[in-house]
Amino acid sequence: MDMNQYLDMFIEESKEHLQAINANLLLLESDPGNIGHVKEIFRSAHTLKGMSATMGFEDMASLTHEAENVLDLIRNQKLTITSDIMDAIFQSVDLIEGMVIDITEGGDGSADVSAIVTKLRAIVAGDFSAEQEVAAATMEVEAPQEESTPAEDHELDDYAMMVLKQSQELGNNVLWIKVTLNENCLLKAARSYMVFDQLESMGEVIKTKPAVEDIENERFEQSFEIAYVTEQSIEKVRTTILNISEIQDVTIETIQLKSEAPPAPVVQQTPAPAEKGAAEAPQAPVKKATAGGKTIRVDIERLDILMNLFSELVIDRGRLEQLAREIGKNELQETVEHMSRISGDLQNIILTMRMVPVEQVFNRFPRMIRDLQKDLNKKVNLEIIGAETELDRTVIDEIGDPLNHLLRNSLDHGIESPADRKKAGKPEEGKIELRAFHSGNHVFIEVKDDGAGINKDKVLKKALERGIVNPATADSMSDKQIHELLFAAGFSTAEVVSDISGRGVGLDVVKSKIESLGGSVGVDSVRGQGTTFLIQLPLTLSIISAMLVQVKDEKYAVPLSSIIETAVFKKDQIMMAHRQKVIDFRGRVVPLVSLQDIFQVPDNAETMEDEVAVVIVRKGEKMAGLVVDSFIGQQEIVLKSLGKYLVNVFAISGATILGDGQVALIIDCNSLIK
Repeated sequence: MDMNQYLDMFIEESKEHLQAINANLLLLESDPGNIGHVKEIFRSAHTLKGMSATMGFEDMASLTHEAENVLDLIRNQKLTITSDIMDAIFQSVDLIEGMVIDITEGGDGSADVSAIVTKLRAIVAGDFSAEQEVAAATMEVEAPQEESTPAEDHELDDYAMMVLKQSQELGNNVLWIKVTLNENCLLKAARSYMVFDQLESMGEVIKTKPAVEDIENERFEQSFEIAYVTEQSIEKVRTTILNISEIQDVTIETIQLKSEAPPAPVVQQTPAPAEKGAAEAPQAPVKKATAGGKTIRVDIERLDILMNLFSELVIDRGRLEQLAREIGKNELQETVEHMSRISGDLQNIILTMRMVPVEQVFNRFPRMIRDLQKDLNKKVNLEIIGAETELDRTVIDEIGDPLNHLLRNSLDHGIESPADRKKAGKPEEGKIELRAFHSGNHVFIEVKDDGAGINKDKVLKKALERGIVNPATADSMSDKQIHELLFAAGFSTAEVVSDISGRGVGLDVVKSKIESLGGSVGVDSVRGQGTTFLIQLPLTLSIISAMLVQVKDEKYAVPLSSIIETAVFKKDQIMMAHRQKVIDFRGRVVPLVSLQDIFQVPDNAETMEDEVAVVIVRKGEKMAGLVVDSFIGQQEIVLKSLGKYLVNVFAISGATILGDGQVALIIDCNSLIK
């Protein structure tokens, strides 16, 4: 059977499981005694193993299986977590992530896993006492022995019996389940994996017949059997399994256990005390499974096509509104107004469909910080706030690298070494805060550290050395202006070029990327207390609200997100400062920028007025006044690219088609503000 049709689903789900493993590994490292984290990791690893085996990625399946063996010993309290064990598991996850990336890029996901497999097997073999080794060996061979055991007797080894007994004493149902697949089932391993996935979300699989490896490799006929522990009712378990397609029959009976109690010393090694917690911990997966029927995955390209089609509808809507005003018939105007309301609701739904939580990006950073602090011998706590904040998928795909750069910069240049922090009277463990929040039509992302702050003298010295700052103006620069020099092209204070914070590449790349998304980035710092980078991003890049303005015979659109105010000034209110026209706007001197001069718009026959229309725009804390002839009004516009023949056009971010068919260029205010 052709598995390519499942490849996209495999890649997406693999990334989700790897993200979950990484997140839970970090939690486990900070709280090694929490078996609940181990069970979550084991569940994701087990699912990943089944998926990769079904898809034919043998290297991934074998490596995940070895990691799963280590996790199984930890969750059954047969192995104590150490730093070396954590590093080995992290290395395994890194290698699996590399395989998934290779598969995504069209490869076969093969890799040399022998070294890490040897390390994992050594962990399994080396951390047992002689008595525990015997128990482990029994666990490894018991499944094949069960194949020859009559199913009606349910002959289980002492370890399994002890686990079942303890679980029953805690009030759980101890069940023997036989699942029979349809005769024409083409993908038996996939169906069995779905059964295990559902069962593990409600309880614990203790034993299978045949062995799990045989089931995953489809070495069974039409049925397989499971010893299972759960808090759920038999009917709930039966219904859950039968809801999976291509399941022909499910037989469930209660396992009758002997009354004698197991020896006391063995009780300490069983997962039974955590068994109830295990039934409680998977509540989130249960909800996810229940809601699964109400959720579908949609390729982002399909949403892009839908957005483009709707964009054309928005253009036609504007045209209809204009025609309705010109014709003036009440019935037509009412119909057009109703259509505008409906299309407005539709627009909101489409934009909402494209919104995804920033946690998709944020979740990758705890692992990065964990590895970097080890390399730098620093202690850092990364705190993430507002990960549920939503952004357009297009923006989400682009902000990962800038945030990665800022976080590395904070860890490398901002946070001091534990010894230096102690001298400064600070806790040895530094703190980096990654925060996202909505405000108006923007999302703000803040990267804040409690490190040494920016050394403005060092920054100014570097800027003077590189000719970025004129020595004549250096003395009069404010702290804020000096901090902003960090974003100058090619600026870097790194004494030694390294991979940690960009190999000498400055923060100008961050600024360029954020501004290409229609956003802005600023920095604020207090020496000795820390530094804060603040990124401002638009909610969406597809349909924006803009102010249409007239410049001679041409029309331009200014994004509302950049506008502070529109105003009209008399010509005698315009002043000159440093050969630049300026105005006094609420006590601040604001430079004027003539759009006619910038875009070389030819004059028409109209005479000059005594008043000047000005659009006050901002870029961070800087402002400018755009001089126009008149204001047309606010309108929802569709952002269209200028195409591959018109790239890097100064101060123009795109174009839109107006209701009368004219093309209006969209002004990039960030380029006009120095």
